[in-house]
Amino acid sequence: MTGVGQLTRRQLLQATATTGLGLGLYAWQWEPHWLEFVHLDLPVRHLPASLVGARLVQLSDIHVGPNVSDAYVADVFRQVTALAPDIVAYTGDLASYEDDGFYDHVARMYAAPPRGRLATVGILGNHEYGIGWSHPDVADRLTAIAEASGIHVLRNQVTEVEGLQIVGLDDLWARRIDVSAALAAFDPARAALALSHNPDTVDLPGWTAFRGWILSGHTHGGQVKAPFLPPPIVPVQNRRYTAGVFDLPGDRTLYVNRGVGHLFQVRMNVRPEVTVFTLQRAS
Repeated sequence: MTGVGQLTRRQLLQATATTGLGLGLYAWQWEPHWLEFVHLDLPVRHLPASLVGARLVQLSDIHVGPNVSDAYVADVFRQVTALAPDIVAYTGDLASYEDDGFYDHVARMYAAPPRGRLATVGILGNHEYGIGWSHPDVADRLTAIAEASGIHVLRNQVTEVEGLQIVGLDDLWARRIDVSAALAAFDPARAALALSHNPDTVDLPGWTAFRGWILSGHTHGGQVKAPFLPPPIVPVQNRRYTAGVFDLPGDRTLYVNRGVGHLFQVRMNVRPEVTVFTLQRAS
């Protein structure tokens, strides 16, 4: 009986170790690159008839840099380009700062990024501002690279695509956001949506005139979470904003994209995401 008991315990330990190793390999080697395309309707008030049914693709937190595979990013770009989107919106953290050859690396990876038939727009995240989010010169150089690649970067500005106003906010953690300045040229009686990297920005003052969707990223969905539980680590003050759709006061809706890339190559129950929105006219 003693021998049987020892064998059973040994088998249990071996099975536990094997399962743990398998989960670790999955979280490290598989899920960080197991991209999910999330398809959602995006209802917009006063949406022009020409944009009803248009496809807007949101790409967020790509984090080109030493921790994300170039081959993976290139494959994501190929898949998104194949969708032939009408609008592509990049919601921050295009790259993660590195010391040697950083700007050449970013320029090479964004030489032919996914672009929209009608427009390609983007905003900055905290990682565009370098170490400590305190280097505007890094952000300026990355903005120039993005613009050269065909991404129109909005920094507390509004642009217009066939009658749809797109409000683009600068980054919160870099202390560059100015909601009032961004909305200064915004007409609340016309169709609009907003891009803001950090979802905490939706709780700032200044949004009174804005009604509609705000597309965000930054959280990576927490990257790791147990089934049916919230992720233990989310880089936001309002820990409600993990990933997905959130109803907000003032007839606003927040969408938090889980991101394409990662800061460290581990994901568990939080697959990387590209969001494919179909524009609809809201009632």
